[in-house]
Order: sequence, then C-alpha cells, then structure tokens
Amino acid sequence: MASHRPASRHTLWTSILVLCGLGFLVMGGVFITVALTPVPDITSFSSRQIDQSTKIYDRTGQILLFDHNRDARRDIVSLGDISPNAINAVIATEDSSFYQHGGIRFTSIVRAMFVDIFGGSFSQGGSTITQQVVKNTLLTNRKSVIRKIHEWVLATKLEGMYSKDRILETYLNDIPFGGTLYGIEAASESYFGVPAKDLTVAEAAYLSAMIPAPTYYSPYGTHRDELIARKNLVLERMHTLGFIDDAVYASAKSESVSFSPTGHTAIIAPHFVFYILNQLEELYGPSVLMSGLKVTTTLDAELNAKTESIVHQYALENEKKFMASNASLVALDPSSGQILAMVGSRDFFDTAIDGQYNATLSSRQPGSTMKPFIYSLALMRGYTRNTVIFDTPTQFSTACRPSDINNGTPPCYAPTDYDNTFRGPMTFETALAQSINIPAIKVLYLVGIQNAIDLAKSFGLTTLGDSNQYGLTLVLGGGEVRLLDLTGAYTVFANDGVRNPPTGILEVEDAKGNVLLQFTPHPSIVLPTNIARDISAMLSDAPARLPEYPLNSPLSFPNYDVAVKTGTTNDTRDAWVIGYTPSIAVGVWVGNNDNSPMVKLVAGFIAVPMWHEAMAYALSKYPQAYFGEPSPISASVPPLLRGNWQIPDGNGNIVPHDLLYWTDKRNPQGPPPANPAQDPQFAHWEYGVSSWYASHPSLFVNPPIFVPLSYPASAIL
Repeated sequence: MASHRPASRHTLWTSILVLCGLGFLVMGGVFITVALTPVPDITSFSSRQIDQSTKIYDRTGQILLFDHNRDARRDIVSLGDISPNAINAVIATEDSSFYQHGGIRFTSIVRAMFVDIFGGSFSQGGSTITQQVVKNTLLTNRKSVIRKIHEWVLATKLEGMYSKDRILETYLNDIPFGGTLYGIEAASESYFGVPAKDLTVAEAAYLSAMIPAPTYYSPYGTHRDELIARKNLVLERMHTLGFIDDAVYASAKSESVSFSPTGHTAIIAPHFVFYILNQLEELYGPSVLMSGLKVTTTLDAELNAKTESIVHQYALENEKKFMASNASLVALDPSSGQILAMVGSRDFFDTAIDGQYNATLSSRQPGSTMKPFIYSLALMRGYTRNTVIFDTPTQFSTACRPSDINNGTPPCYAPTDYDNTFRGPMTFETALAQSINIPAIKVLYLVGIQNAIDLAKSFGLTTLGDSNQYGLTLVLGGGEVRLLDLTGAYTVFANDGVRNPPTGILEVEDAKGNVLLQFTPHPSIVLPTNIARDISAMLSDAPARLPEYPLNSPLSFPNYDVAVKTGTTNDTRDAWVIGYTPSIAVGVWVGNNDNSPMVKLVAGFIAVPMWHEAMAYALSKYPQAYFGEPSPISASVPPLLRGNWQIPDGNGNIVPHDLLYWTDKRNPQGPPPANPAQDPQFAHWEYGVSSWYASHPSLFVNPPIFVPLSYPASAIL
C-alpha cells in the first residue's frame, strides 16, 4: 500500500497543475479578447434613452390590447428619499458585496467562465448591481460571450466614473416592477400607497422579491404564494447579513401587508395580456418590456370581448343560485393551438373576488373530464367503443371482501354515481357519453394508472404529478389540471390525434422592426387518427347521452358536430365543461377562488348554460366542420368487444360475466385468459355482476344490453 502513495500524490499534483494551466489559458484568452474588442462608449450612460413603448396587439395586428409604457409611472428620487429598509433588502438579495467590489465579482466571473464557456452559452447569473445597470442602460439583451465581456469592462469603468450611491440610485430608479411601474418610488406608491422613504421592512422585502420577475411575482397574479415565500427568503437574507435583528426579522415575517387595489387602465383582455407579458419576461427578461417591442398575439379580440361578457353575466347568476363566485373560459384553435380567448375571472377589476387572479392557469381537480383520456388509452389497447362493461355495485379494494359493495370507508372503496343508480351492461360509448363512474374506474384498472398518467402528460396535462399520489380515483378527477391545459388536451381529439401546444404569440418585433420571434407550429402525434375520431364520436353522440341528457339539452347543437364532456368534483368545488369542433375548442370552469364548495349540483346545471352560449357564439364565427368517421368494428373481435354480452355457457345458459372473464387486459382482442381468477380484481367484479344479475331476473327473459331508452330519465350530470 505504502509504495503506491508517491504515485498517487504525483497524479494529484499533475491534475491540479493541468487545471490551473487551463484556468490561466482561459483567463488569458478573456483578457486578450477584452483588449481587442471595441467597447461601447460609456459616456452614453448619462444621455441614454430610458424606455420605449411596448405594444400588445390582437391577431390582426390592428387592435391595440395594451400599451405597456404608455402610462409608465416613474418618479425619480434621490437615494436619501429611499427607505434604508428598501436599500438593504435590494442589496441583500441582488448584490450583498455591492459596496466592497469594483463593479464585478471575480468569483462570479470564474463560475460563469467554467459553466458557460464550456457549456457553449452565457447564462450564468450572479451579476452585480453595477453590471445590471450596465446591461439595462448600455447593452442589448442578447446573450453572448462578447456582450458579457463588455458588461464586465463597462461595469469596472462605471465604478471609476460614478459613486456607488449614484449607481445604486440609478438602479433603484430604473428597475421594472411589473406592468407600467418603473423605479422604487412608483412601485411603493402603487403597491402600498406610501413613498419609498416610508417603506417598512416587510414591504421592502416584497418589492425586492419581485425584482427577478415582476409579472410572475405580481401580488395581483396567480403566484401569490410564491411571492410570499420569496419575501421570506429576502427577510432571511437580510437577517443573515445583519441588516435586521431577531426581533425585526420575526415581526416582518409575520406582518400582514395589504396591497393597494389597482385602478382601471386602458387594457383589452387583461388576463390574456398579463399572460403574454409574463411569457415575454421569461423569454427576454423584465427589462425587455421597456425596449419598444411590437407583439402580435393570437387573440380574437371580438370573441374574447363576447366571452368576457358571457362569463360575467353567468358568474353573477351562479353566485346567487349556486354560491359559485367565479368562472373562467378558454377558446383554442385545434389546428394550431393558438389561444383565441382567455377570460381568467368574471371581472379583472373586481377586487372583492380577487378578479386579477387568472383561473385559467390555476390547478384544480378536473372531475369526470379525465375520462376521455382513459377511454382513449383503452381503445389504443384494442378495446372498441362497443365493448360491453358492467355498471354494477363493486368493491374495488382488495383489502376488503368482494361482498362489501356498500362499504366505502377506507381502506374499502365502493364508489357510486351521483344518483346511486346502477345500469348494468353498457357499451364504452354509452358509459362515457353518460359519464358513468363504475365503468370508467374499471377501464382505468384495465389500462393501468401509470400508463394513463403517461398518456395524459403527452396530451399536455403535466400537472398531474407522480402516479403514487393517485389510485383508481384518477379517472374521477383525483389529480389537478389547469383549464388552459385541459382545453388544449381536448384539441388533440378535435385535430385527429395531433397536439399543438397552446400558444399566445404570433410575432415579436423589436423597436427597429427586427423579428425576434415568429409563431412556428410544433405538432406532435399523440393518438392514432382512428382513436381520436372514435372518442369524438363517443362525445358527440347525443342519443347515447340519453336519458342523462335530453336530445335538446344545452350540450347539443343541431346540424353541428360538437363533442363535449362535463365534470364535477365530488365535493362540488369545481364544475367543468370542455367542448370542441374541428374548428374551435371552448373550455369553461366554475367555482370559487378559495376552493370553497358550491351548492351540491352537477356541472350540467352550473356550468353548461355559460358554455353553451359561448360555444354558440364561437360557432357563428368559425367555419362549420365535421368529424371524420369513426373506425368500423371488425366482426372478428371477441363478442364482448362487438357489444354482445349474451354469451351462452356450455349448457346454453346465459350467465353474465365482466371483461376480466372474457378478455386478457393486455391483449383484449386475443384469446380469453386461461385462469381469469388470478387477476386480483376478478372476484370483486364478478360479485358485483352476479349480484346485479340476481336482482334483475326479468331482464334475462329477453336479456337486453343497456341502451339509452331502457332506463328512466334522470337529471343532467
């Protein structure tokens, strides 16, 4: 062992020397590049143009939705008129060594070189306040090695020409704080109604927390919880650096801060506009919104205005009738994914309901709107829309006896439908069209929970998370999705299985007319065409919805191909309707921002009237189109997959069995399983079917399959 130590020590020192040599070579290259690269004139710092108007337009490029800087608020104040709390909060989070360095931090440069140069890009953070001033006043937003070198050189020069206080004052007066707010004074007045010199520690921490992405962290937006968490990190940093003591830290962390209500501004489609502004920030950084962009969006301004009116009208009615204070709506073009309308609440300017909260981007439980994705996976496996499955009392938990069909107390799981009715044998088509729960749960078991989640994610439902969070309740809405994503997922069915991710921007031009971004479709095949058409046929079959939905229900549009699915959570906290044609998809959510329950009714009552009026208007604007024909069902598939469950046994008797008896769930069109009892769910499903069979003997004189007219009418789901 000892004889090897010198060699190991030699290897170690060799590695160190090689790394040091590489480091010196890199540094030498940097300094040579600095020496040979022309640097912008720093004298332009004093004569710079501060900002230009960024304009957001509708899809025609003619209707101005928002002029970002038209009413820009910027009140220049001296450093002495800014609260030390604000100065300390900004220094603590943005540049804790601001008063010690000479404009750049050597450690940050080394990290940037090794991570970014070797990685082929320049994206490392850690810029000093001086560098940020240079970047915002003297340079472009383009990321490159040369631009970063310019930033380092100019930051050093700026420190030699101006005092630290002047640089910090410039930074605090120029920095964007969301919307039309620039500088600490305007932000303080707007958000808290006080001048910057009177900011408390907690208020200063909130403003500092917003700096990296002011639209994303807006206190009026969807990410309030993340803003609070970031504010607490600012306070923790201030405490660590000694800017505040223990008592002030504890007090500021628990302080309840009120944000001033925002006033009406000249803005069209405000929820959509701020959605776009947030995307622009993510693409180019917050300062780009001051650089004179012209942004042409996908919005149909006329459609959006009409749907805003519809949502407002019905949401007010729903509050009185159903204790549902809010609603939201999204309309998409299935062929491109372009967002045609986005209504985030019943009234953007209504502070009583937190109207600026964009509910189209909020994660909520989707109820039965998840069912079409599960059925589509089953069709991909080889089942057909005519496959027969039994809606009977069933105990799904293998921890409980099959006979415990009335026990839903954990660990048992014996769900029912809202009307506690069981309908016996049904086809996949009628079960989905009527949104019956037991068949849907059985289908989820047949295809597998993880497989279902994987498919849902390919549809764009990325908020579902890990399969360990869910059991068979996933198909009834056990996960969480966003209305924008859910409506986008349904466009896959409308577009013959091809997904186009929702998008809101057609083109971005800079102040000189250079095109920075142009819409390019990014289609991906999610489903085979025939499967997408089968689902559309199942969701647009009005007779199959009987008796749950009358033929003249608000879900139907005579002479139009319209597929639609409703969803209501068990505790009536969320009601959904998602409907589509090949030309347009419209999704609606109804509920309360605080997740409090509504009156215990189903989506057919709460959300369908609003959706129907919005879809009717959309159909009047967009070309009539028809779904492709569903695929024919081969006569060679097993009888149960053709709709025939009346299969005699060896003695000629008809004894009903569920799918696990007749089909192998891994290969449903193949031979039946040799020993179906090996499946852990087999005994549970069979018990439910046999119990139903015993209680309905008259049906077996001429045993019918369940068809819509064979059962008494019931309420809308």
